[in-house]
Amino acid sequence: GDLRRTFPAFPPRAADREGFAETWWGDAWVTALEEGALDAARLARGRGYAERGHVDAITVTPGLVLAYVQGGRPRPYRVQVRLRTFTDADWERFLDAAADRPGHIAALLDKEMPQSLADCGAALLPGPGDLVPRCSCPDSGDPCKHAAALCYQTARLLDADPFVLLLLRGRGERQVIDALSRLSATRAARAAQEREPEPLPGIRAADVLARRDRGLSPLPAPSPPPPHPGQPPVYPASPGGPDPFALDQLATDAAARAHALLTT
Repeated sequence: GDLRRTFPAFPPRAADREGFAETWWGDAWVTALEEGALDAARLARGRGYAERGHVDAITVTPGLVLAYVQGGRPRPYRVQVRLRTFTDADWERFLDAAADRPGHIAALLDKEMPQSLADCGAALLPGPGDLVPRCSCPDSGDPCKHAAALCYQTARLLDADPFVLLLLRGRGERQVIDALSRLSATRAARAAQEREPEPLPGIRAADVLARRDRGLSPLPAPSPPPPHPGQPPVYPASPGGPDPFALDQLATDAAARAHALLTT
């Protein structure tokens, strides 16, 4: 489901790169690993394992990254890295900050993490010591080279999809986007309700009707609003076209906003 995602193993990569991650949030993950490590030599060997493709498929669930890492023995080691999940109060602060700007939702759907969300009152990115590794190997290093390899490869996952970080903090992509859409629509409705209507040019229809024959039939009552927003159609996937999931989320958000304005 949305709370369990498994990613195939990364292929080997060139070892002549200065930085391992490609995004600022991936760099922050690597910084948390390297600044919290007790042995630079183990880190270097773990990075070498990651670059040579020794980390198998990676499974991410709330608070946990899990994979098998091939070491010096025939049988791979089972490695996990834990990260504290958000409390409800943490999620409330994050969602409030994310819904505060309309561009945040669009950025997340485009697989970008706005830097302003990292400082929203909830520590979205880990700091030194926040990553808790565990490995089935006999090495007692913190982290051992196998756990370091998994952490480095996880940074590549975060580069490609920042929702992996949100899943580690406890919520899946659809749950986060749905919550942001509802919160954004509620704020838009509240703002529209509090805003004074602007005067319109011309003559009000009620004034025109008041001057005419009193025998006119009364205007029909407005149609009742629908009880809930409509559901968007199913968008087909086409090569080179927009992401159907992103279109569905944008259409759902627009429908929620329109229904809120209609009912207020």
